[in-house]
Amino acid sequence: MSVQVENLEKNMAKLTVEVAAEELEKALNAAYQKQKKNISIPGFRKGKVPRAMVEKMYGPAVFYEDAVNSLIPIEYEKAAEESGLDIVSRPEINVEQIEKGKPFIFTAEVAVKPEVTLGEYKGLEVPKADVEVTDEEIEAELKKEQEKNARTIHVEDRPAQEGDKVTLDFEGFVDGVAFEGGAGKDYALTLGSHSFIPGFEEQLAGVSLEQPVEVNVTFPEDYQAEELKGKAAVFKCAIHKIETKELPELDDDFAKDVSEFDTLEEYKKEIKDNISKRKEEAAKNAKENAVVDKAIENASMDIPEAMVKTQIDQLIEDFARRIQSQGLTMEQYMQFTGATAEVMQEQMRPQAMKRIQSRLVLEKVAEVENIQISDEKLDEELSKMAEMYKMELDKFKELIDDYQKDQMKKDLAVQEAVTLMADSAKEVETAAEEA
Repeated sequence: MSVQVENLEKNMAKLTVEVAAEELEKALNAAYQKQKKNISIPGFRKGKVPRAMVEKMYGPAVFYEDAVNSLIPIEYEKAAEESGLDIVSRPEINVEQIEKGKPFIFTAEVAVKPEVTLGEYKGLEVPKADVEVTDEEIEAELKKEQEKNARTIHVEDRPAQEGDKVTLDFEGFVDGVAFEGGAGKDYALTLGSHSFIPGFEEQLAGVSLEQPVEVNVTFPEDYQAEELKGKAAVFKCAIHKIETKELPELDDDFAKDVSEFDTLEEYKKEIKDNISKRKEEAAKNAKENAVVDKAIENASMDIPEAMVKTQIDQLIEDFARRIQSQGLTMEQYMQFTGATAEVMQEQMRPQAMKRIQSRLVLEKVAEVENIQISDEKLDEELSKMAEMYKMELDKFKELIDDYQKDQMKKDLAVQEAVTLMADSAKEVETAAEEA
């Protein structure tokens, strides 16, 4: 195998790969051996037709496709390595020559990693995040915990009121005629949730159990059902069940029930500490994102479209795997949402571009700052991963090949570049904070 490299415009390159005729012959024979059991020609037993007879009957190209499909992945991988290029896209393959007795020649157009010219990346100004914890935030967390521990009580001695969960039957009429989809039986509805047409839930407040009531509403002009837009309707309703939540008292007993603390004050302090940790972590992430964004703005790079397309494809593949784990195929997702492959690609483009820009800039910072990851540092990371998977370190390391270790070192160097940039950044008060 030999490879010639031609540099093209916009960080593209073309590899011309020549594979010896002997290798092509081996691939053609392998294709014949694979297919011969299914080949039937009069005068020969099935599976016993000589290759020369098959090629005479169907033409010399009969085995080309299988041969090419087996040769190209292997030979391209060799050529990519031999070229010395830093390839960042999937190849676009074209067969230039395939003929028995002659070398097999194909080309592969690829994107190569673009050069990045850094601008300012240290000492950048970023907005200062507010990490102060307010009393209102503590009370909101307490309220959530209080709601989680509420008791559900069946109400029989009063009418329904906002906040109650009612179970009702209803039937809707427009101009005295029942309409499709307008009826429900034993329907659970929380009054005040605004999940029904405006005005519906409010008219159920004050209604007692089994009390017949007519609810008068007007469908919104933007209602999804065309025939109901702007129409006045009457719903005949009857509430069969009223439930309300009884919240526990916020006292020391509550703290003992929901936490490891003996007093409400101790529990509040724990809540405050947890909120503070979350805010500090969010502030750290926001600061890192802000410095990376500014470094990207200050840098220049010419990103080839093939690189963007490859990243988009990877994002879509990742998305497909996530929804597949939830029992949904991409075909079903697109059917349910009305999305097309083209729409999804355009939706993914900004995210793909941001990922590429971030990685290129951070790798360049790591290079300029001479950030090196030692084997000891890599071992620390591998130890964390082994612990996460509940494996012994030595056994876990056996599963990681040299390429993966190399990638991990690059990832760690990139993270150290982010830390370096964030540590040098200057936090400034925003106009809102100054006001």
